[in-house]
Amino acid sequence: MTGTAVGRTALEGLQVPDALSARVPAEQRGAGRDDVRLLVSRGTEVSHHAFRDLAGQLRAGDVLVVNTSRTLPAAVEGRLGGERLVVHFSTRGDDGRWAVELRAPGTGAGAGAGRRKGATSARAGGPAGAVVRLPGGGHLVLEEPLDPAGTRLWWARVAGGDVAGLLARYGRPIRYGYTERDQPLSAYQTVFALPSPDGSGSAEMPSAGRPFTARLVAELVSRGVQFAPIRLDTGVASAEAHEPPYPERFEVPATTARLVNAAVAGGGRIVAVGTTAVRALESAAGPGGGVRAAAGWTDLVVTPGRGVRVVDGLLTGLHEPAASHLLMLEAIAGRPALERAYTEAVRHLYLWHEFGDVHLVLPDETAHSPSCASNFR
Repeated sequence: MTGTAVGRTALEGLQVPDALSARVPAEQRGAGRDDVRLLVSRGTEVSHHAFRDLAGQLRAGDVLVVNTSRTLPAAVEGRLGGERLVVHFSTRGDDGRWAVELRAPGTGAGAGAGRRKGATSARAGGPAGAVVRLPGGGHLVLEEPLDPAGTRLWWARVAGGDVAGLLARYGRPIRYGYTERDQPLSAYQTVFALPSPDGSGSAEMPSAGRPFTARLVAELVSRGVQFAPIRLDTGVASAEAHEPPYPERFEVPATTARLVNAAVAGGGRIVAVGTTAVRALESAAGPGGGVRAAAGWTDLVVTPGRGVRVVDGLLTGLHEPAASHLLMLEAIAGRPALERAYTEAVRHLYLWHEFGDVHLVLPDETAHSPSCASNFR
């Protein structure tokens, strides 16, 4: 599994002030998980709403495709010789190995110490054969980098192989320095998360689903909006500008394929909840747009050149200007719509990252020209 640099995004020059980073979950800032804002794009038209009013932006027959992957406590303390470090467990391979990222622990001193304590910073991986001691007397052995061109992620074997047990006993959720403090694992689970029989899951939260509550789901269902589950176990976030996501495990069940195909035939819109849902669903879509049941690994990177075959809209967080996810948004919405939405998000002080506000991209149904329609089919 390798990653290759992708093209530049439409928002390279956009400046997002540090103050717009969401530092704590929404329920610690306001009334609940759904107490975030919702930026809605229909073509280049932008409107502003509360997330709890999502039902007013959708209609009967629409299908929300949601990721049911559970977030793992994927960060574990370790030592390499005399060096303290943090191991991020990213993805379980078919041969029992895990893709891991070695990170330097936060200092907890100086300016911004509160945010750095418990967070981590980048560190080169390797070398091959290095043994990292883990809590409880275990250890992992680094074998080879995932990508021969890089050193960030490495394949490693854990003595005994019980990574699920290791994470359950000693792990904590992965977090980065823009957040204020550690949060319990429950803060990183969505209402859609389901346990996996083998203990696998996502290294980082499929965060687009986080603002949903059971009450909002019930309201949407009562209005005729349907939910279709997929599963995609996310790896650690891409750390470098223009770095695409690595291959990830996914599953699109036969029931979801049938529901999506029936909705499309009936004129319903397919709205993915998160870029993970787009990646999974588009990996199961044929050239003509029909979806089939599929499972395994996907290395699909959705770009404007590739386009989308089945997804009409996307509900997602706000991404860094150089993140490869923005190529996916451009493929769905078009560049002018994306530039307008993000300019408005900065101007109206929307919050970024996994605990931040949400962006809903819908088709511009006032446009009838083939060139506009092709952004969505």
